[in-house]
Amino acid sequence: MRQDSSHVPTPDISYVPFHDGLLRRLPQLLLGLGLYGVSLSLLVRAGLGVNPWSVLYEGLERRTPLSFGTISAVLGVLVLLLWIPLKQRPTFGTFANIAVLAVSSDLGLRVVPEGLGPAARTGLLICGVVLNGLSVAVYVGARFGPGPRDGLMTGAAAVTGRSLRRVRTVIELGVLAVGALLGGTVGLGTVLYALAVGTVTQRALPWFAYRLPRDRPRVSARAD
Repeated sequence: MRQDSSHVPTPDISYVPFHDGLLRRLPQLLLGLGLYGVSLSLLVRAGLGVNPWSVLYEGLERRTPLSFGTISAVLGVLVLLLWIPLKQRPTFGTFANIAVLAVSSDLGLRVVPEGLGPAARTGLLICGVVLNGLSVAVYVGARFGPGPRDGLMTGAAAVTGRSLRRVRTVIELGVLAVGALLGGTVGLGTVLYALAVGTVTQRALPWFAYRLPRDRPRVSARAD
């Protein structure tokens, strides 16, 4: 059987000890999370539809006095409570995910203006989706452990015995439905995000995945 040449193997992205490669991994984590928050703000300002969790954030933002970033942080903490019956353990990366996303997404919304024309909004949408996929590869590749929503997915899959794809689909469809009922933006961007962001992340992850010293290829020295 011929192997699919378009398939990109997924590198090891499991949690590694905090101190291992810290001087490289910590800036990578913070950069990735910061860019992820900015990518969310680009999708919001495009006004053409956002990812399922952002649909929920937008809906709650319209119903409460809280900012987009604050809502993402509050929901991140609430999702962590669901980790308890799933026997998931938060890591430094989990808490960094909550804090950095809240700050960077609110900052992006302050910087990127509203009311742009159709061409500019389309550009923001495309840039937001691509940047989102790249940023996921950057912060996941740092291997500091899952964020609250990713941990919910992996924990639920482990407990139920269902595939990660099925569990994620159920969770995100539920989040999307609630967000849409609250007035969050669902549109072309939501569809484009669902179709493209996974591919971008999969392609970019091998560039950024941190490898332990024992996993790195060895180059043998040869005397001239």
